[in-house]
Amino acid sequence: MNTDDEGVGVERVCFTMRLKPERVADYLAAHETVWPEMLDALRETGWSNYSLFVDREEALVVGVLETDDFEGAIAAMNEREVNARWQATMAGFFAEETAPDSTMTRLTEYFHLV
Repeated sequence: MNTDDEGVGVERVCFTMRLKPERVADYLAAHETVWPEMLDALRETGWSNYSLFVDREEALVVGVLETDDFEGAIAAMNEREVNARWQATMAGFFAEETAPDSTMTRLTEYFHLV
């Protein structure tokens, strides 16, 4: 866990998810216009400095974000109706047949250069 200048704890989080290889382009196209209410929900539940990266050849999504409490941010998003709709819309792109946000594999940070 890192701390900012005010001493408030900020978690830097990195996670991966697997796409269906034949759906990578469709998944990327779907993210060209993320619903404004989804973006608002992410911000309101503590997701900040959030980026998604993709390795097209491996059909691998890598997410990076900062938050005060990752487990709390996930729980708060799970309470949002817009998240349920977004996950249902995204489900067909992912390798696992379950809600995409439940397939996140969190990586362990072992080095950080400031």
